[in-house]
Amino acid sequence: QVQLVESGGGLVQAGGSLRLSCAASGSILRINTMGWYRQAPGKQRELVAIIISGGSTNYADSVKGRFTISRDNTKNTVYLQMNSLKPEDTAVYYCNAEIQTAGARITTIFTGHQGTQVTVSS
Repeated sequence: QVQLVESGGGLVQAGGSLRLSCAASGSILRINTMGWYRQAPGKQRELVAIIISGGSTNYADSVKGRFTISRDNTKNTVYLQMNSLKPEDTAVYYCNAEIQTAGARITTIFTGHQGTQVTVSS
């Protein structure tokens, strides 16, 4: 069984910074793509950023230049450094990861269920 646990959210003023972490644990053989999504009240979940195993990244237009996604493969952890935060960044942030588990021939997408709340005040 695989678990993804997000942390690092909080309340911050506009212009501030936060760093989110998401650690994957369980019977993991390898992790391909890891990503961050967010869901604001009354809105659909949207992609924030993804990073593949080789290190290439992709960002939503709304966060380019402000957010940086990175990963530590030795810790099965993905990070999201968020700078110059805006009130519209307020949301619950979730991570997911494409993981091949022990004994599996294919990868499966796992998603953190708890998420971490980010609130940006104006």
